[in-house]
Amino acid sequence: MVFGYTEHSHRHISIVSQRAGKILETLGFPERTIELAKIAGYLHDIGNCVNRVDHAHSGAILAYSILKDMGMPVEERTEIMMAIGNHDENTGTAVSDISAALILADKSDVHRDRVLKKNLSTFDIHDKVNYAVTDANLTIDSKDKRIVLKLTIDTKICPVLDYFEIFMDRTMMSKYAAKYLNIWFELLINNTRLL
Repeated sequence: MVFGYTEHSHRHISIVSQRAGKILETLGFPERTIELAKIAGYLHDIGNCVNRVDHAHSGAILAYSILKDMGMPVEERTEIMMAIGNHDENTGTAVSDISAALILADKSDVHRDRVLKKNLSTFDIHDKVNYAVTDANLTIDSKDKRIVLKLTIDTKICPVLDYFEIFMDRTMMSKYAAKYLNIWFELLINNTRLL
């Protein structure tokens, strides 16, 4: 799926799926919960095929229906539906361990690979910020109970302040999702700790 200014297709959903599972695995969650988080990550942007606006809610309904048709137990498909329906920073919040992991995984995928345009002169602020991120690394430390998003931003492309102009709500959502999991969220940009 390609909508708006960033890529939402196989690359993105694969990263989100893997990261959501890794977060819960590192924190010692049961294998089935980890698998449900991976499924939620893989399906979380399916609502974009309806409309980018309110894609989390339409995606939750679509995922629920697909998983029902596949025979998944109602409790599990409800967990996935809740996670998908709450992953957007405009309307959602962490409501479960799976949703918290999904939020952290989704909001950490900022990188130049997500920029669809190739001509820098046509970039808007979203393109510039994503393109300026040359490295994004998410690490989970279960011993110290923290999750760290480490970004390298090329300030020749855009200043760090531009990152916060479009990512502040996503950053705060990540902070609260980490808190739901009883861990601390840290943001490092160009080796400077900001949260």
